[in-house]
Amino acid sequence: MMTDTSLIPDLSRGASKRWPTLLVPGVLLFVVPVLHAQETNRPLTPPPEHNVRRITTDAPPPEPPPALPPEQIIQHFSQREQDFAQARPHFGYKKTIRLTEFGLDGKPSGEFELVTQTEVGSEGEVFEKVVENPPSTLRYLQLEPPDLRALMSFPAYPLVPGQLSKYDLKYVGREKVDEIDCYIFEARPKIVERQHPYFQGVVWVDSQYLEVVKTYGKFVTDLGDYHPPSLPFSNFETYRENVEGKYWFPNYTRSDDYLHLKDHDVPVRLVIKWTDFKPLPPAPPTAGAQPSKQP
Repeated sequence: MMTDTSLIPDLSRGASKRWPTLLVPGVLLFVVPVLHAQETNRPLTPPPEHNVRRITTDAPPPEPPPALPPEQIIQHFSQREQDFAQARPHFGYKKTIRLTEFGLDGKPSGEFELVTQTEVGSEGEVFEKVVENPPSTLRYLQLEPPDLRALMSFPAYPLVPGQLSKYDLKYVGREKVDEIDCYIFEARPKIVERQHPYFQGVVWVDSQYLEVVKTYGKFVTDLGDYHPPSLPFSNFETYRENVEGKYWFPNYTRSDDYLHLKDHDVPVRLVIKWTDFKPLPPAPPTAGAQPSKQP
């Protein structure tokens, strides 16, 4: 679902400019794991700052096959993805977007933060209201309106049943995500198009409930990796939180990259967090509609 961005404030005059308090419509469909909600709603641990993998000359043991045929697992988690995608617009949240630049010492040298809160207008329209926007200390990056539009255009659930025919999905093994035993599937688009970015990456599927709890990858077109126009980020690691014991919604996504300058490279990071998920109130009746009679 694309978002009307006509109300997104113009930041083209400088990264230090604050965003005015505006109501920005839209839901960020994104492309972010936790103990399964049937047991707990505690979110999964975010990815560590440094992930060290030791390489040895020993061949890894063969992966045991999944308990169910991979095709059956794919069909099940794809249907659940559609259930989550349909439920997601009915929940509000608090969202924090943070851009960070790092210095030569590896410590943050500049930061931009934007915090929004979902609100419902008097006519039932859903908005994201800017509630925090401290002055930016970034030296090189700016979050421009086209960047926001690009981020909002990423689908959070690309592998729904209607899209499966456009992907090659391959079972590649098993791995624990926090305390959840997961099947791992690699997704690659069969075709690439100019106007429609497709997901290319990996999904972790809860082996017990057959629901996606984590994704890592990027979106691609026939021009290559798709990323926000003025930002270098393309690969995103996305964790999910279980809401109300039945929906897995993105709650943390992170991307690390480098901004290539003329004389040096600047490490940069984008983090988006969603918290305080709550069902939105029902839309008010349309004008002229007669209230239903209660028995």
